[in-house]
Amino acid sequence: MPVKNRFAELQDEITAWRRDIHENPEILFETHRTSALVAEKLAAFGCDDVVTGIGRTGVVGVIKGKADSSGKVIGLRADMDALPIVEATGVEYASKTTGAMHACGHDGHTAMLLGAAKYLAETRNFDGTVVVIFQPAEEGGGGGKEMCDDGMMERWGIQEVYGMHNWPGQPVGSFAIRSGAFFAATDQFDITFEGRGGHAAKPHETVDTTVMAAQAVLALQTIASRNADPVDQVVVSVTSFETSSKAFNVIPQKVQIKGTVRTMSAAMRDLAEKRIKDICTGIATTFGGTADVTYFRGYPVMVNHDEQTEFAAGVARRVSGACDDAPLVMGGEDFAFMLEERPGAYILVGNGDTAMVHHPEYNFNDEAIPAGCSWWAEIVEQRMPAA
Repeated sequence: MPVKNRFAELQDEITAWRRDIHENPEILFETHRTSALVAEKLAAFGCDDVVTGIGRTGVVGVIKGKADSSGKVIGLRADMDALPIVEATGVEYASKTTGAMHACGHDGHTAMLLGAAKYLAETRNFDGTVVVIFQPAEEGGGGGKEMCDDGMMERWGIQEVYGMHNWPGQPVGSFAIRSGAFFAATDQFDITFEGRGGHAAKPHETVDTTVMAAQAVLALQTIASRNADPVDQVVVSVTSFETSSKAFNVIPQKVQIKGTVRTMSAAMRDLAEKRIKDICTGIATTFGGTADVTYFRGYPVMVNHDEQTEFAAGVARRVSGACDDAPLVMGGEDFAFMLEERPGAYILVGNGDTAMVHHPEYNFNDEAIPAGCSWWAEIVEQRMPAA
């Protein structure tokens, strides 16, 4: 089953939705305009139920098939939020909101799921119920967790859930997936070293926090090189280094470093957290200072379920003729929370030779729309076939 003809017919309309969303990006849970647009279109498509305010600004639409003898309920999820990035694409539909941009393609994800919802509401050629999920705050806000915490899975009896993300560098409309751990757990640390500040000409009278923090930046890399099993994945990145003094001749009283930790297993996550605390407090003690270590656990590892992954890959092959093995991704994805609640799978759809996501020149490739929409629709029609 190649790309469905209906989506070729709808491509211009879906593209217009996508570009309108792109032009009006909203960050985290502030997706008020986008959520209203999604709810309005779902109602116009004739969804059996449209509910707003799930996970603060999330939207859920319910579409019942021609029959419901199977009793199956499948959830399909797209994210809606943008990033705090200044756009540099130069396209005519570029962001009109200063400092906000759809730099990860969530505009495309939302538009493709809307296109699939329109088709499914028109045809209803399946036995069961589809729940289309439009989620805010994927980019660090944990909107997926908030929707789950609002009881979304139980309220609509969702039994399986499927997600999709565009992927630059992969041929347009092609697919890639992997079973098991797929996207990394994403944690953050915030460490403040405190010593005794003083004149740079008299370092012996100080407890130098700059030296402490500099030692820590280097020592934290030994978590990957000397603590982790070489076959395990862990990335520790210090991304900020700030002192309490801006003067060139003052040794600062305090230095703060911040960063992220990416891991692919619960055991490695525990190890990284412990070693960060041990290393930083140990270094501070050695130099006569202190270290206040705050470790925040963000998104968990996103784990695709075996059976659903095999099924999703089969659907992708029906749509595009092939489905590649996806690499491990050390970025985070809060669809992980939904996959902790229900079995399901997450797939990548090719965006072509474009800038990478989270780049100011990135833009979702509208040529991927028919393939993405077809995959959503085929998930439903193949998993819950009509009698």
